[in-house]
Amino acid sequence: MSETSDPTDGWDRKYANSSSLFGDRPNDFLVARKAGFLPGQKVLVIADGSGRHGVWLAGLGLKVDAFDVSPEADRQARILDTRLGVTVHRAVCGWEGWPTWEGYDHVVAIFIQFSPPEERTRLFARMRSALVTGGTLHLLGYAEAQLGLRTGGPSDIARLYSRELLLREFAEMTIDSIAEYRADLSEGTAHRGPSALISLVARRI
Repeated sequence: MSETSDPTDGWDRKYANSSSLFGDRPNDFLVARKAGFLPGQKVLVIADGSGRHGVWLAGLGLKVDAFDVSPEADRQARILDTRLGVTVHRAVCGWEGWPTWEGYDHVVAIFIQFSPPEERTRLFARMRSALVTGGTLHLLGYAEAQLGLRTGGPSDIARLYSRELLLREFAEMTIDSIAEYRADLSEGTAHRGPSALISLVARRI
């Protein structure tokens, strides 16, 4: 994450001010991918917030690593882990501080649109390199059309996704699916209402 006067870029305050910023249920996109997650596989969850995706994957029997820049989000995530009786290896750091970008069967990147374009390109490269051969990236974010909806996500169009952007950034991978669609989100207090989304599922060659 880029340097700011607040190293959490305001996320600590956002999590502290809401007991359910994004809810504790996994996103529908990830749930629809359930059949591809096998017990014992290793997965990295980027910017897991208060833990909803990491805890769900751990509940499926995967070995889960997850990180988030916000100490408050991490605190909430660890409470959720304990409540649901699962083990997730968690750390408080930005993506540049995560030490292990290799050996994963899956990388999960859902609503991680915190990076400006030049930083995002470096992050995407790390995500590709983190996967074993045949490993799968599961990415979901707001599409550019989200800018007019104002129901969540970045207010800067440069941080939103387009089909062209994702196909270019992940051209070295096998694209299993890419889709732009509208959905009515109800995820905590932050993601609510009609939303313009784009998903990508891709495998490392």
